[in-house]
Amino acid sequence: MSGEERREQLLDMLSKAGKNPVAGGILSSTLGVSRQVIVQDIALLRANGVEILSTNRGYILHVSDTSLCSRVFKLHHEVDETEEKFNIIVDLGGSVKDVFVYHRVYGVVRGELNIKSRRDVKKFMETIESGSSELLMTVTSNYHYHTVTAENEEILDLILEALMQRGFLAELKDYEPVDFWS
Repeated sequence: MSGEERREQLLDMLSKAGKNPVAGGILSSTLGVSRQVIVQDIALLRANGVEILSTNRGYILHVSDTSLCSRVFKLHHEVDETEEKFNIIVDLGGSVKDVFVYHRVYGVVRGELNIKSRRDVKKFMETIESGSSELLMTVTSNYHYHTVTAENEEILDLILEALMQRGFLAELKDYEPVDFWS
């Protein structure tokens, strides 16, 4: 099978999986190649404009849903409050698309999350707690951002209010590149 045929099959597998992540190991064993080849194929597909998200549970083919509203929240909280923050967001009907930090030296560093439910929150927390990796926010003294999506602006307003009441929202600094609140 040629590389182009393999990438077509890879896209087909991701498409059939829908919103469920497909682990790199499953892709590599199904397609009969190493995981490194899968990583290279994903990079080539992305270079050609295909949106493929990488999560801690595998790859997801991103399909834009223009009906969703989106907002970026700047947050600051302790590491042990992470689960509570995610639960606030998903309980009110939001999905946490990503996490990113603005580092004065490295610029924006981002990780895809795609947390949509308490089950996703639990899996994420178990993965963090069982490994040697730390949360991305720890590199910037716990300041970080999340892109949150929801069905409408009212839900995003409810999430904003709940995060504000809990004391998780943080003010933007002069050196930050974008005013995410406007």
